[in-house]
Amino acid sequence: MNFIKTSLAIVILSVTTGANASNLDNARSIENKTNTVSAVSQNKIDKSADSVLAMKASIEQLQEEVKNLTVYHDHLVRLVQNQAQEVTSIDQQIADIKQTRQGVVPLMYQMIDGLKTIVENDKPIKHQARLVRVNKLEAMMSQADISDAEKFRRILEAYQIEMDYGTKLAVYQAKITLADNKILEVNVLHLGRIALVARSLNGSHYWSWNTAAKQWQAVDASEGANIDKAFAIADNQVAPSLITLPVSGSPTNVESK
Repeated sequence: MNFIKTSLAIVILSVTTGANASNLDNARSIENKTNTVSAVSQNKIDKSADSVLAMKASIEQLQEEVKNLTVYHDHLVRLVQNQAQEVTSIDQQIADIKQTRQGVVPLMYQMIDGLKTIVENDKPIKHQARLVRVNKLEAMMSQADISDAEKFRRILEAYQIEMDYGTKLAVYQAKITLADNKILEVNVLHLGRIALVARSLNGSHYWSWNTAAKQWQAVDASEGANIDKAFAIADNQVAPSLITLPVSGSPTNVESK
């Protein structure tokens, strides 16, 4: 009886031990599978996290690029606006220049006409040279290869020369026509526009310009010394001093400087 109990106990124990071993193997298998699944899941999670980080970095980079593009776009807008303003300004300047030119050209013609009138009605100081200068200015106005600025400069230069005639003491050689239409080669002296006298090349005869009669008239030989002195001063042969010269046929005291 006891043998039977003992055998039964051994059988039960064997069965129990076998069952426990099987359960342990199953548990280990489940654990291994669980670990494998967990590892796979963790790997997927890690990959997903990396993808999220990479995507976040890409988004941030795109946002920065969009920001830079926005700044550049605003810059281009301001640049285009500024260029439009520049174009408007240039157009206005061109219009102003055209308007100024339209006003300057008639003014230049008027100035040349005025200069011609001065030369024709003035004392015949370097008369021929002044007429030639005026004629050149008139011809210049139709020359397309000369700018308006240069034309205006030359006209102003001619006026400056005319002004100098009224302030300088100068001597030059020229031909004069006397009242009897006799033409003589003489030395001419002018003190500004106050006095205009001539002396024969041999220094023996003298004439003065009579503004009222608009002709040369003989000067008395007694005034020859004063006229010679004026020529000497003009030629820097003597120091400037008080001289007496005929003015329009009447004598006047003039201090040469």
